[in-house]
Amino acid sequence: MTGIFAVDWPGAPFIMFNSIHLFTLGLIVAFNFSFLYFRSHSSERSRRRFQIVIAIILLLNEAAWHLWNIFAGTWTIQTMLPLHLCSVFVFLTAYMLLTNSAKIYEYAYFLSIAGALQALLTPDVGRYGYPHFRYFQTFISHGLLFSMPIYFTIVKAFRPTLKSVVRVLVGMNIYMLFVGLVNWAIGSNYLFIAHKPETASLLDILPAWPWYLLVIEAIGILLIFLLYLPFFIKDRIGQRSAQQL
Repeated sequence: MTGIFAVDWPGAPFIMFNSIHLFTLGLIVAFNFSFLYFRSHSSERSRRRFQIVIAIILLLNEAAWHLWNIFAGTWTIQTMLPLHLCSVFVFLTAYMLLTNSAKIYEYAYFLSIAGALQALLTPDVGRYGYPHFRYFQTFISHGLLFSMPIYFTIVKAFRPTLKSVVRVLVGMNIYMLFVGLVNWAIGSNYLFIAHKPETASLLDILPAWPWYLLVIEAIGILLIFLLYLPFFIKDRIGQRSAQQL
């Protein structure tokens, strides 16, 4: 493969927080702000079409990533099974978009936003900088995974509850246990719970294995409660207003 699909990429490497990285992040932020306009200037029919198009983009983008790795000879069960959070949420988010699933939304709101945000800030693209296929594939996937729960919150008025916080915390730990068993069985590192990723990431500032797993757990809990905080504050204000009437 040659050009933007080349395995031995001759172009510029990815540099974290350089101008093109910041510009890409800016586009994603602008996309999310557009939901404020879309909320009051869209019909249910246009929303349905939008959701179908985004679901198709997510699935085609993921399929292209697998095909690229197959042709490059880098597809292995140790690295390419859809077990990382963002890989799982490609399919779950597509399902959410097509079915308006409230159950998937509550997991996507907490886990997809938190996971995709980390991947957008410190993307695992190796040496493949702009305009390589891997650069576009990564930011399209994670940009949409970050944005679609926000779309459902702003445009479709979905929201998490305190019970959903509990369900997500329990479900996530069960899933981590399952993935840990898979890692042990096939020698993989899904969810980066066997060791830290080889490329630069936020995990680099954490303690060594296995202690960073406890820090990740604590950070995960903190992020979930921070994401729930706006709704908690809104509910408390609503309760106080109701008591004063």
